[in-house]
Amino acid sequence: MARIVMKFGGTSVGDIERIKNVARRVKSEVDAGNEVAVVVSAMAGTTNQLVAWCREADLVHDAREYDTVVASGEQVTVGLLSIALQAIGVHARSWLGWQIPIRTDDAHGRARIEAIEGGELIARMGRGEVPVVAGFQGVSPTGRITTLGRGGSDTSAVALAAALKADRCDIYTDVDGVYTTDPRIVAKARKLDKITFEEMLEMASLGAKVLQTRSVEMAMKHGVRVQVRSTFSDAPGTLVVDEDEIMEQKLVSGIAYSRDEAKITLVRVPDHPGIAAHVFGPLAKAGVNVDMIVQNVSEDGRATDLTFTVGKADMERALKVLDEARAEIGCERVDSDPNVAKVSAIGVGMRSHAGIASQMFDALARKGINIMVISTSEIKISVLVAEEYTELAVRALHAEYGLDAA
Repeated sequence: MARIVMKFGGTSVGDIERIKNVARRVKSEVDAGNEVAVVVSAMAGTTNQLVAWCREADLVHDAREYDTVVASGEQVTVGLLSIALQAIGVHARSWLGWQIPIRTDDAHGRARIEAIEGGELIARMGRGEVPVVAGFQGVSPTGRITTLGRGGSDTSAVALAAALKADRCDIYTDVDGVYTTDPRIVAKARKLDKITFEEMLEMASLGAKVLQTRSVEMAMKHGVRVQVRSTFSDAPGTLVVDEDEIMEQKLVSGIAYSRDEAKITLVRVPDHPGIAAHVFGPLAKAGVNVDMIVQNVSEDGRATDLTFTVGKADMERALKVLDEARAEIGCERVDSDPNVAKVSAIGVGMRSHAGIASQMFDALARKGINIMVISTSEIKISVLVAEEYTELAVRALHAEYGLDAA
């Protein structure tokens, strides 16, 4: 017998028929003798509608009341799923975040989980009850409803699995696992049986939409084994596990990409100590996250071109901040380009093998793809290319590293 947390996203509970399908899946685990807790998101499209209503009521709304409104989507889903489970003979009960309680900080709209008191749920599961828990929400130190931000239901599920000391957390979605790259771009992309926490974290942060980054961080921190599965298929999914569980590591496990990038270049910045602080300090204060950075010093050593990337949605805000600080920075001009994409090769096998980067650069050069910026970490290499070459670059690298399915 295992203790399992099953999490179902918005598309999985998009209507009553799909909720009944989820109920049947939960019952099959219960019938197999497992202790089961379920975490659900709001029905597909519900949260967007609730957010829109808040903005329509007042663009500058109270974040505490915003959380009260948007958390209601999950309240509907847990009630409906509990009814569907009871209808097929499963002893189920709905739980909202404040009832467990799932304790968070008071950062409304983007709260972080601080503690979950799992004792009551563990006792009830031991008596055969299935708790159906609202994802995405918790309760603040002052007793107000909080929400965790988009994708927060994944985080709720992993945190609950840690609190319940579950053997596994199954994330059910509309894909049947984690692939070596986006199957919509590369027809020969393969589903991975297993992937390490670190690789999944890089893939999630670099554009893969399968799991939310915070949920992977939490799973890695607490050692929660996560399985990504399809709600609409019985095929086995992908296990996200500790590196020790994977016997033989491929050099590269996957190729990720993100079109949500913009490139900014400060031309002929004076090359002296402290100039980077004058550039990136104001950006940080404005909440602009900077990613890839490259600096080219001029021949005379007195000026440099400083290039970096930001999220496409942050480009205009970044340009405004830089314009206001331009006199202090002393650059000749500021150039921007929103038509770029980041393409990344990821794999824990990179730690112990040389030549992965040169292989990437050779493969892109053969396709005539120019590299604008390069960044690396222990298990990933990312390059910035013109957006029009995104799919060509992904296909070339997927083939280059031997990831194409036979």
